[in-house]
Amino acid sequence: MDPMESLAAALQRGDDAAVREHTREAIGLGRAPAAILNQGLLAGMGVVGEQFRTHQIFLPEVLLAARAMYAGLDVLQPLLERDNVPMLGKVVIGTIRGDLHDIGKNLVGIMLRGAGFEVIDLGKDVPPERFVDAAVEAGASVIGMSALLTTTMVGMKEVVATLEARRCRGQIKTIVGGAPVSAEFAREIGADDYAFDAASAVTRVKALLGVA
Repeated sequence: MDPMESLAAALQRGDDAAVREHTREAIGLGRAPAAILNQGLLAGMGVVGEQFRTHQIFLPEVLLAARAMYAGLDVLQPLLERDNVPMLGKVVIGTIRGDLHDIGKNLVGIMLRGAGFEVIDLGKDVPPERFVDAAVEAGASVIGMSALLTTTMVGMKEVVATLEARRCRGQIKTIVGGAPVSAEFAREIGADDYAFDAASAVTRVKALLGVA
């Protein structure tokens, strides 16, 4: 089996030791770091994301695959930085101020990284201005906000308003999600998009940025 296929298959199994080994093998064979990333790690994670979207696998399997992906990235990262290999884009994510729930947000981060995005995760209980500050500092194109409590959802509107006040709205897109959040609410607060789960978040962020 081709090293890239072996790498992708090991990632889908969640075998982090094998992913690490196959990544080193591909490097030893002279494969370009970008090819190892795209044809091995991201290809494998893409299959995992599709299987999760169609309910063929569930959260534990996704978490194992993510751990395996990070094992490969640990080996590959220095070479990617050396070659200045670009990611699809930068996305700032976080759970809005007053909300301490982050399981869904963490899964979104995993899926976005697995799709080839650089993710800046601000964690939970994040003030609106911090989202904007982080996006501007990092040169991010998208802010993703999560909420599980209806009482904290108002903070999402404050993020959109802060972007408007700083005249960053056109350069930085916003996407919202979480159990009480809806597409209608996203439209009401002026967010650019809404995602109902982690898999759809990847699809919607790609659409916002116009990437395949």
